[in-house]
Amino acid sequence: MKILLDRKSRKPIYLQIKDRISRLIKSGALQPEERLPSIRCLAEKLQVNKLTILEAYSILEADGIIFARQGSGYFVNQSNIISTNIKSTFAPAQNVIISEGAGNSFFEIHMSAVQAQAKKEIINFSYGVPRPPQDIALIGRRTITNAVDSLFAYDVPQGQLTLRKQVAQMLVQQGLEVTSENLIITNGCEQALSLTMQYFLQKGDWVIVESPTYHGAIAILENIKARIIGIPMNAEGINLELLEKYLISHRPKLIYTISTQHNPTGIATSQNHRQQLLQLAEKYECPILEDNAYEGLNFEPVPPPIKALDKQDLVTYAGTFSKTLIPGLRVGYMVVTGKHFQPFVERKLMHDVHTSTVSQAIVSEYLASGHYRRHRRRLQTENLLSRNIMLQAMENYFPKEAKWTVPNGGLFLWVQLPLNFDISQIRKQAIEQNVLFASGSAFFPNQQGYPAMRLSFSNTSEAEIDLGISILGKLLKKHLLCIPQR
Repeated sequence: MKILLDRKSRKPIYLQIKDRISRLIKSGALQPEERLPSIRCLAEKLQVNKLTILEAYSILEADGIIFARQGSGYFVNQSNIISTNIKSTFAPAQNVIISEGAGNSFFEIHMSAVQAQAKKEIINFSYGVPRPPQDIALIGRRTITNAVDSLFAYDVPQGQLTLRKQVAQMLVQQGLEVTSENLIITNGCEQALSLTMQYFLQKGDWVIVESPTYHGAIAILENIKARIIGIPMNAEGINLELLEKYLISHRPKLIYTISTQHNPTGIATSQNHRQQLLQLAEKYECPILEDNAYEGLNFEPVPPPIKALDKQDLVTYAGTFSKTLIPGLRVGYMVVTGKHFQPFVERKLMHDVHTSTVSQAIVSEYLASGHYRRHRRRLQTENLLSRNIMLQAMENYFPKEAKWTVPNGGLFLWVQLPLNFDISQIRKQAIEQNVLFASGSAFFPNQQGYPAMRLSFSNTSEAEIDLGISILGKLLKKHLLCIPQR
C-alpha cells in the first residue's frame, strides 16, 4: 500500500493517511475483507508516530470504512466499496456518416476548456488532463541544471536518442517489436496524427474514422479536405461488417482508429477485434493510423496494440506523455516501420525542425528516475475511483433514457441521449450553472451524429463530480419533461 505524505501541507498527517486509505478502498484497490498494515508496520514505513496511524484508523473505523477484529488488526469494510458492477448500456444506431464538408467545432471546444481552467468556480468535465506528478518540478529543475549546455541547441528531427531508447523499451513491454530506429519524437500525439494524415492523404481522398472519434483528428482531416466516412461504434468497437463494406465501395487511403480507451467512448477493443481489423486492412491494402494516446491508463490488462500484430508495415502507431505527465510538455511519439520512416523524418524536419529539447530531457529524466511507473499506477488508482464516483452519480441523478459506456481506463465516458434532445441548449444551460462538458456533436463527421456528452472524470474532486452530475441530471430530466409526448 503506497501512501505519499506532504509534510509541508497544512492538512494534518493523520488526515492525509486517512484520506489516502479511504480513496484506495473506494476505488477497489483495497478489496473487502483485506487486512490493512499493522499500526506498527505502517508507522515505521511512513516514519510517523504510532499514535498518528491509530488516529487515522480510528476515524476510518468510526466512518464505517474499516473495522477491527480482536487480536487480528483492521480490515476493509464491504459496505463502503463503490459499485463497479454498473454495466455499459451503450447501444447506438449503426448509421454510417459520409462527410465531404467542414463542420467541426474543435477550436471552440478546445478554447472553452482551456479558458475554463482559469475559473475556479467551473466544474470542468470537458477536458481530459492528468493529475500532475508531485515531483515533476523538481525533476525539471534538476534536468536543466545538469544539462544546461546541451538543451539549447538544434537537435535531430526524430528526437533525442536516449528518450527514443526509453520509449522503445516501454513499448516492447506492451508487446511491440520496436527499436529507437523506428521512433520519432513529436510535439504531442496531435503532431503525429497530422504528419501521418498529411503523408497518406491528399485533397479528395476517402478516409475511414470511427463514429464518434477524436474531434481533433476530424479537424485535421477537414483541413486536408479529405472526404470522411464515419463507421459507427458499437460496444465492441468499430462495426467491422460495415467497415469492410466501405473498404470495398470507396477504397479509402487510410483507417484512423483508437484501439485502447477510445476517445470519446472509453472503449478498449478485444484482441480478436484488433486482429480482424488488421486482416481487413491487409486484404484491401489500406494503411492504419493507430492512436493510443491513453495507453497506460487502463484499469485492467488490455491486448497488445494493433501495431504489435503488423507484419506488413501497414500500421503507424502514435502515443504521448500528455495524458500521463503534463500536456504542456508536448512530448509524443510515433512508431514508423519500413519504407515510410525516412520520409516521415524529413516531413518532421520541415514541420518544426525538432521537438523541444528541454521537454524531451525532462521526460527522459522522469523515465530514468523510475518514478513514471509508480506515477501511472497512482493515476490508474485515482482515475478508477473518480470513474466509479461518476458512474454512481449518474445512476443516482440521470434519467433512465440516458445510456452510457463503462470504460476500463482512460479519462472519459460517453453518454448517449435520445434523438430529440437538444444538446446545445443543455450545454448552454449547464455553463450557466458552472458545469462544462464536451458536446457529442463535435466527435462526429460534420456534426451529424446522435445527441451525446463526453464527460471527463479526471482531475475533478469527488464533491465536484457529485455536484456537477446532479446539475446535469436535473437539466436532462427537465429537458425530457419539455419534449412533447407522442
